[in-house]
Amino acid sequence: MGLADDIDSAVTRIVCSDWDIQKGTVVPTTDDVKLSNGAKEVDAVYLYADLADSTGLARDFTRTTAAKVIRAYLDATCRVIRARGGEIRSFDGDRVMAIFMGSSKNTNAARCALQIHYVVRQIVTPKVEANLSSIKNQGFQIKHCVGIDTGTALVVRGGVRGHNDLVSIGRAPNVAAKLSDIRNGGYRTYVTQAVFNQIREDTKFSSGENRQLMWDGPYTREVGGETLSVYKSSWWSKP
Repeated sequence: MGLADDIDSAVTRIVCSDWDIQKGTVVPTTDDVKLSNGAKEVDAVYLYADLADSTGLARDFTRTTAAKVIRAYLDATCRVIRARGGEIRSFDGDRVMAIFMGSSKNTNAARCALQIHYVVRQIVTPKVEANLSSIKNQGFQIKHCVGIDTGTALVVRGGVRGHNDLVSIGRAPNVAAKLSDIRNGGYRTYVTQAVFNQIREDTKFSSGENRQLMWDGPYTREVGGETLSVYKSSWWSKP
């Protein structure tokens, strides 16, 4: 049987088989989901953290310099995600996706985003500029954005045996990914109103006597062909 016949047979099995859907109570791992037709349905918060202008970074600097900047960003971001209870499930170049579950998932994800802003601004940027002279000399600004949405998603395995990974299907991961693509002044965190409504007060307002709301909104924005109510923040919080 040739390759085309093999593909025809595999695609037929996929589209004609019923899903074996199980309720997920924790963030699934690859071993939790059957390759054939297994799926986990999760009620989760999705967070995407994306480094801005990696195209310019790769174009204007050596590969080794660009790789150091991207790796520094991802390393710092992933450490914050893990510390705030998120589970990292995919990388796409300079972008990382994490899933939060549990009773405090919205607050944990929002707080994670504010802390990512802190480490990028106060740790990653100064360290990069102090040790990679070309970055500072050419005026490259390290910027990023985090997008967050909450909802039900279906987690399945995509690929073939020996070469597969988890894929999240649903509105929340799609919206979160698109929100992380926004480049708008000093705002670094974007959450849907569904997320904002479930964030605890200590992550909505700054601490101290003169407490301030750390989020602007709601305002409407078209995301993936849908008009959504979104909040944005330029604040950061030390981990």
